[in-house]
Formats: sequence, C-alpha cells, structure tokens
Amino acid sequence: MSDLPTKDQILAWIRENPAEASKREVARAFGVKGADRIPLKRLLRELETDGHIARDRKRLREPGTLPPVSVLRVSEPDSQGDLWAEPVEWTGEDPAPRISVQTRPHEPALGAGDRILARIAASEHPGAPATARLIRRIGTGPRRLTGIFRTTQAGARIQPIDRRSNREWRVPPGATAGAEDGELVEAEQAGPRDRLGLPAARITARLGDPSAPRAVSLIAIHTHDLPTDFPSQALAEAAAARPASLDTREDLRALPLITIDPADARDHDDAVCALPDPESGGHILWVAIADVAHYVRPGSALDAAARDRGNSTYFPDRVVPMLPEALSADLCSLHAGADRPCLAVEIRLAPDGTKTGHRFTRGLMRSAASLSYTQAQTAIDGTPDAAAAPLLDTVLRPLWAAYDALKTARDARAPLDLDLPERRMELAEDGTVAAVAFRARHDAHRLIEEAMILANVCAAETLENKRSALIYRIHEEPDPQKLEALRQTAEAAGLRLAKGQVITPAQLNALLAQAADRDDADLINLAVLRSMPQAVYSAQNVAHFGLGLRAYAHFTSPIRRYADLIVHRALIAAHGWGADGLTPAEMAVLDATADWISQTERRSMQAERDTVDRYLAAFLADRVGSTLSGRITGIARAGVFVRLDGSGADGLAPMSSLGAEYFHYDRQSQTLMGDRSGRRIALGQSATVKIAGTDAATGGVTLEILDIDGETLDRGTPSRRTRRPKSSARKGKRRRRN
Repeated sequence: MSDLPTKDQILAWIRENPAEASKREVARAFGVKGADRIPLKRLLRELETDGHIARDRKRLREPGTLPPVSVLRVSEPDSQGDLWAEPVEWTGEDPAPRISVQTRPHEPALGAGDRILARIAASEHPGAPATARLIRRIGTGPRRLTGIFRTTQAGARIQPIDRRSNREWRVPPGATAGAEDGELVEAEQAGPRDRLGLPAARITARLGDPSAPRAVSLIAIHTHDLPTDFPSQALAEAAAARPASLDTREDLRALPLITIDPADARDHDDAVCALPDPESGGHILWVAIADVAHYVRPGSALDAAARDRGNSTYFPDRVVPMLPEALSADLCSLHAGADRPCLAVEIRLAPDGTKTGHRFTRGLMRSAASLSYTQAQTAIDGTPDAAAAPLLDTVLRPLWAAYDALKTARDARAPLDLDLPERRMELAEDGTVAAVAFRARHDAHRLIEEAMILANVCAAETLENKRSALIYRIHEEPDPQKLEALRQTAEAAGLRLAKGQVITPAQLNALLAQAADRDDADLINLAVLRSMPQAVYSAQNVAHFGLGLRAYAHFTSPIRRYADLIVHRALIAAHGWGADGLTPAEMAVLDATADWISQTERRSMQAERDTVDRYLAAFLADRVGSTLSGRITGIARAGVFVRLDGSGADGLAPMSSLGAEYFHYDRQSQTLMGDRSGRRIALGQSATVKIAGTDAATGGVTLEILDIDGETLDRGTPSRRTRRPKSSARKGKRRRRN
C-alpha cells in the first residue's frame, strides 16, 4: 500500500491547483493507484463532510472560493451600465462574491436573470472583484416558484401556492436557506427529479408567514416575478428631476382644467375641461395629460426600468409602480394648484357630439381642483361639497353638457356595452378584509371614460396623418367557435343571438339588453366577455372591435402604461417639439415593444386577479360551514364553478360533492347530466352551497352544492357508475408494482 497524503497535503494541493482539482488528478499528483484509491476517496469524502472542500460536479475546491469555470446568475447592470453576476452555487460562510462580467462585441446581450457558463479569473489586486468571461449562455434562469415550506418524514418539501400546480417540490439538504416549517418561500429549480419524480428546488428567499394579511399581494408579486426595486441609477435620475418651465410650451394655465379620479387614486395623469363653442353651438373639450416624456428620456435608466415593468400593477394594499414615486406621485402627477408640463389635445365637438377637428399642443397647465368621482357626481346631482361648489357652474356643468353630446355620438357608434361591476376589497388597519364591495359607476365615470377614448382616437389619427410609427391598442373580432359557445349559452338561458352573419358589437348589445333585468344578467355579461379575445398592443392596426373604432392608441395614462409613453414620444417627434421624442432605434423595435408590454399587462392582470382571489378566500375562511346562494358560472370535468352572491367569489364544487349519482359531462354544451335522475346542470342555474373549505395561500374556495334551482341533489346510495370496477383497480395495482 502506497503512502496516502495527509488531509493538510490534499488541501494545500487543491489550493495551488484549482483548475486541476478532481479526484483523478489528486490521485495522480500523490501517486495513488489501484486499490489505494478507495481510502483516498474516503479521505476526500471526510474533507467534504467536514466542510473543508466543496464539490462542483467532478472538481474539488476550497469552500468560499470560486472554481475556474462556473455557472453564474447575471444581476441588474449598475449605474455605469456594467454587468455583474454571482455564483449559482456557493458554499462559503461569507456572502457570495460579486463577479464583474466582461463581454465582447460579438457576444449575445445579457440581462438580469440570465444564467451563463463563464471562465473565472481572480483579480491580481487584493480586494478587487474576480472577472468572468462568457463561454456560453445556458438559459434565462431556472423555473421559479413560490410556495409553503414543509418538513416531512420523507424530507423537506415545497407546496406551490399556484392552484394550477399540484406537484410538490423536494428541497435537498443544504438548500433550505434556514426556512422553517410553514414559511412562505421563493425557490428555483435545482437538479434532476428524484426516483419519485419530484423536481428539486433550492430556496432563494424566505418571505415569512403566508397567513399574514400583507403577504397576500407579496405572494402575487413573487409568483409573477413583478419587478419591485428600481435600479439605483433610475432612482438617481428621478431624484435629480426638476419641475419644467414654460419655455417654448403653450401656456394653458388659464384653462379650468380639473382631475376627476377614484377617491383612492395614487396618481393623477389626466385633466379635463369643456367650453362652449360659439361658432358651432357645440363644445370645445380639452384633455391634458402629464408630460412623462419630459422626465423619462429614451435610453435612460428610468426608461429601461419603465419598459421592464410595462405598466403599474395595483393591489388592494399596495401598488407596484412603473415609475419611481418622485415622478409618479409628484412631478408627473397633476396636483391641484401646481404647474405641470403636459401634452394636451383641444377637441371641437358638434352639438351631436361628432368630432369636427382637434389639435395637439405641448403645454404647461395648472389643475384648478382634484375631485373624486363621487364629489363630481353629487355636485351635479345637486349637493356639492365645499370643494366642488365653486366649480359647479364654470367647470362641471359645461363638462356634463359636452358629455351629453358625446353620449349621442357613442350611441351612434354602438360600442360593446358590458356591465361588469368592479369588485373592491375594503381592508382594515391590520390588512385583513373588512368588507367586499362593488364600485358604483356614475355618469362621472362615463364622462371621463368617453373623454379619454376620444383623446386616444385623436392621438392615433394624428400620428397616422403624420405617417408616424406608433403602437396601437387593437381588439380583434371574436373567434367563431367562441361565438358558437356564447350562442349555446344564450339559448340555454332562453335568449337569442343571431346566427350566420358577421357579428357586430350592436348584435352583442342586443343580447345583453335581453338579459338586462334578469337574475342571470351577470352570467350573460361574463359569457360575452369570455367570447372576446383580449385587447393587445401592436405596431400594426387591425381596429378595435369592442369600441367600434378604426384606429385607437393609448395616450392618456403615461404614468402607469409604457404604451402611452411611446405614443407621447411619437407625438413629440412628429410635431418637432424637442429631442425627447421617439427615436429611430425605438421605431425599429416597436413590434417587440408591443409584444413585451402586452405580456407585462397580462402578467399584472393575473397577479391582480390572483390577489383578489386570495383576499376573498381569507375573507370567507371564518364562514366555512355557512350556507350561501350563488349562480353556476362554469362546468368542467373537475366539477361545477359557482359565483357566490354578495362577495362575487368563485368556488369549485368537486364532482364528488354533487350527490350519489354519476354525471355525464358534455363539453360542447357545458352541461352535466345525471345518469339516474336525468337532472341537467347548466350554466346560469341558481345554487345553494355550503362552504366546505378555503385556502388563503392559493385563493381556493371549495363548495358543496345543496340544491340547484331549488331542487335538492340525490344523496342516496351511490350510483354503480361512480365506483371503480374491481378488475380495473387490481390491474392498476399490478401496473404500479411493475
């Protein structure tokens, strides 16, 4: 037996030869051959167990040191635009080192979250960071998940909070980041599946108690990867911004512009006023929008951060803004009495509301007041408060006169007229849900909505006339198959939707009118909405079906939508108003920008929807066992979906809760048919249900249906069709054993 090296000798050799440190090279260096390699492996294993060496695939190294070739995760660029990264796997006790990523012109552009295989070189200067040279990019990051950490007899597990994922993830030893049982954690995929088929995950962040009220929106933020922190350079640019001066702008401060927003609005980016037009007997409507482009310049860190977000995301307890607060809540917000830069459009309306002309200008405005929808509406209804009373005759009544004309033009256009009330979570001081209400819609809401739609139309028309590139807001016609499903839903409810012709919003409005005073009106409105494709952004125009408009572009909310900022820049460039307009580089990638902000919009919508579901599940948690009424809004193989009256929460009644008989599922007609009773369960039927359980972490509500349309379900002896044949069960067991 040859002499084995001591542990100190092995460690010294690994320290001096980091690029060659594999078990084979260690054996070769010390002349260990044949059977003597077995005790050498034992020594290496002991060194690893004791924490003296770490293993990267086949290489050995000292803990707290970087291997010569490693997988890195790229971070956000710093204020100088330099890229940094950190090792994906790190075994040192100190924080993982930051590594400077050196790129060459011909290499692919790297972004935050990318994973790269890189060659690491230590700096020759003590204290200076190591550098990395790209070998290849190996992905844009592993799959990430948010879930509840559990310790089980089989090992550590993560239960995903996403209801669409029912598979647990295993957490290998050493990858728990100190998480405790029941904690909300963020993790990423790590390594292959185990023998049970469970994917492995490494915990990257501990998020605390999942039942805490403020954790609800936090779960959505992490689940949907919403960016929450602004790069330091973007914050520095926002902090350095200063109020705009009049300079070459048109002075609009004498106009009686006011903002009308929800009472809890977090930003004010649009103002309106109306004046009588003595020439035509119609109206002159002004819409002024915050000039965000003045502060967020193309190519700046602020611009990169805004594009990354795409839009602001609103939750009941917080907002994830597109712009830093210094801009969104201050310099870009049209506060009453403050001079603010704006892009404004002057619109001339005939007495019947038809637009006869418009012009855009870059100006400086001063809002006369900031009213809520309720303040404006109650003033018009005859009971103005102290803030609205001085504006009643000079501002509000002229606005309502212009709105009356706009309504006439709107009726002639006949856009889709859905009536879907907006749910609102009322939170207590501790963050729990105090009540669930629905936002009332007044003429004040519709006035602002019509003014904004008209301003958006003017923006699209102006840019088209100037042959400028722009991003449109488009809405395509419904898919024929979805229309057929809507038609069947309508017929099942005893309503009629014309068949065999090109569909128009007016025909859908006729269906909605038939259902207007019925108990199932909400269901029909929801069914019409589900038949519609989602509106998206596009650099190519295909019109807006729902609004009945040939050309439409978002212009009125640049504080919270990147699409509007692009349209502002296009207007600035088209009119020659300054060097902060749309650049040729931006024009060249408008298709990609439109696709990206359509994705970020869907991301935000899903995050907001998931948050509402979780709040509703938490709100209903202390009502488990209670009996409530609702209406069937969906049918699937898994069971029946019921929307509860009052809260508007959606719950699932599993197929097993529908009674003793077997139900046949007809996907085309969206119905269930009982094999014993012939009972038909269909969309729109009323139901009495018992809340069987809730899960605030996932937003799930489980129901048990007690009766449908007043008739109780059969609770007798289970139908034989619901039982699994014994022979089939035995075959299943044999297959599992094999």
